[in-house]
Amino acid sequence: MATSDPDPPILVKRTFADVAVALRAEISGKTSAGSRLGSERRLSERFGVARNTVRRALLQLQHEGWIETRKGSGSFVIDRTAQKPPTSFENARPLELMDARFAFEPHICRLAVVNSKASDLRSLYGLLEEMEEFSTNAVRFSEYDADFHVRLVKTTGNPLLVWIASQINLVRSQQGWTRMRELTLGPEIIATYNAQHRVIVDAIARREPELAASSMKEHLETARLSLTRASET
Repeated sequence: MATSDPDPPILVKRTFADVAVALRAEISGKTSAGSRLGSERRLSERFGVARNTVRRALLQLQHEGWIETRKGSGSFVIDRTAQKPPTSFENARPLELMDARFAFEPHICRLAVVNSKASDLRSLYGLLEEMEEFSTNAVRFSEYDADFHVRLVKTTGNPLLVWIASQINLVRSQQGWTRMRELTLGPEIIATYNAQHRVIVDAIARREPELAASSMKEHLETARLSLTRASET
């Protein structure tokens, strides 16, 4: 009796978020401040991904304050003990963070309408497509969501606004927020967020500042309501 060959192994394509997660774990676990990460080529070979994927992962870690990139030299681990967020950030409650985002992100959308380039919009639309692949994965979606909002800010070309966005992401990455993510990011709300993100980018692409701003407000209202319900459980 003939036996069938075993099924071939399933190869999982790594995303930039996968690479960022792996590098983040290494940095937080044992890599000392000032250490140089491997070159893009070496990291690409190590993780089996394209160099552009590595580049996006490094950019994400740079936004989050884990590394700094020096032109011509590479990427180096930052001493995060010297960059500990102020107490107001450490102790920020979810609804307090939402208040800050309401004051910040709608106007970011107006600035994005004025300053975003065609390449920025292509990047945002590409990210939206990737986000929509993780409608049932709260952890992965959360990483892409943080990247989406940082990229919106980057279209303004204002480094101070980018820094503010990075501080918001530091708060979102703290352990206390893990529970909120688990309580709020179900498939239904992720689908809603994905749809709202696309409406925001469409408005920016059509150069409609007030529509972009109001769409962001609607998105934040949805997030606030979700957080409010979760905090009552």
